[in-house]
Amino acid sequence: MANMIYHLSLQTAGIIAGAFLILISLPGLFKPDLANVAQRFPRSHVAGVVLLTISLLWTFWLLATIEMGEFQAFRRPLLIALPIGYVLVLRFVDEFLAVRALGILCLLATEPLLDAAFLRYETSRLLVTVFAYLLVAAGLFWVTMPYLLRDQINWTARSSFRWRFLHGVALLYGVAILGFAFTRY
Repeated sequence: MANMIYHLSLQTAGIIAGAFLILISLPGLFKPDLANVAQRFPRSHVAGVVLLTISLLWTFWLLATIEMGEFQAFRRPLLIALPIGYVLVLRFVDEFLAVRALGILCLLATEPLLDAAFLRYETSRLLVTVFAYLLVAAGLFWVTMPYLLRDQINWTARSSFRWRFLHGVALLYGVAILGFAFTRY
């Protein structure tokens, strides 16, 4: 079996993913005026620093603890380069920092979800797996083309119906994952 890093069961991963989707969709579903707050997010320096710091800590922890095999000699230089890169990004990458940092977090969050669903036989595990791959796609686009999130938020916020509908879909998806987490995993 693969060397697991996170040791999350599929049930725990499903509870986390489902609860996350529910928590981010409920406010948007019942308070469509939050679209104005969401539209300010891509250029928020504070959100960027907070999310990038979380990404740094998560990546530093991974780098310090994972089994690197033949790349073991690179651990120390990478552990030194990581905080230096963090400071350089804060200094020189001001444009859409929050979106890029969110994209990094999406990419980091994928592995525990896929790891939990690995070698499981339940078809319902695909709800968690599909969510993980949606995070991969979003993360890759947001890191490399961060203006896309701004455009996605603006498109979603253009009408109250669209805003509520998409948050409703996210809510239903979260409820489905949470339901399967408690009943099937």
